[in-house]
Amino acid sequence: MSGAGSPTLGSSNLDLDGSGLEVVVVAGSWHDEITDGLIAGATRTLDAAGAAHRLVRVPGSFELPVVAKAALEAGADAVVALGVIIRGGTPHFEYVSAAATDGLTRVALDTGKPVGFGVLTLDDEQQGLDRAGLPGSKEDKGREAAEAAIATARVLRGLAGA
Repeated sequence: MSGAGSPTLGSSNLDLDGSGLEVVVVAGSWHDEITDGLIAGATRTLDAAGAAHRLVRVPGSFELPVVAKAALEAGADAVVALGVIIRGGTPHFEYVSAAATDGLTRVALDTGKPVGFGVLTLDDEQQGLDRAGLPGSKEDKGREAAEAAIATARVLRGLAGA
């Protein structure tokens, strides 16, 4: 499991106060059980941090970047991008994974606003269930993506005010 060494957010060095932030959660529609777990983790985190948020669903992970960009250009302070891509027997996995990752990176750099990355790239469904924040899951990648979006938005606001 790759979660070893993850930061303890909410500590003195990372600000998880989401008050005054508008966050859009953009989530793909594939693999409902895993995706719903990711959304629940992100939503719980945003609620606990006091961030205003809304959910926008898209067909799949390939569509995440364009909708994330639109949300940020429309005034959102941050986006939490959630998706599930499971490896199959064709190169499709590599193309969609690269497009989603590269696209979301470009969105963050082009807009200057944070995109919390919660796109799971998996070899099989069990890996997703282990990371979805469900009962019995070892990790909660939806929570982690939301924490990263909030903390990064706070860092950027601090730099702008410096």
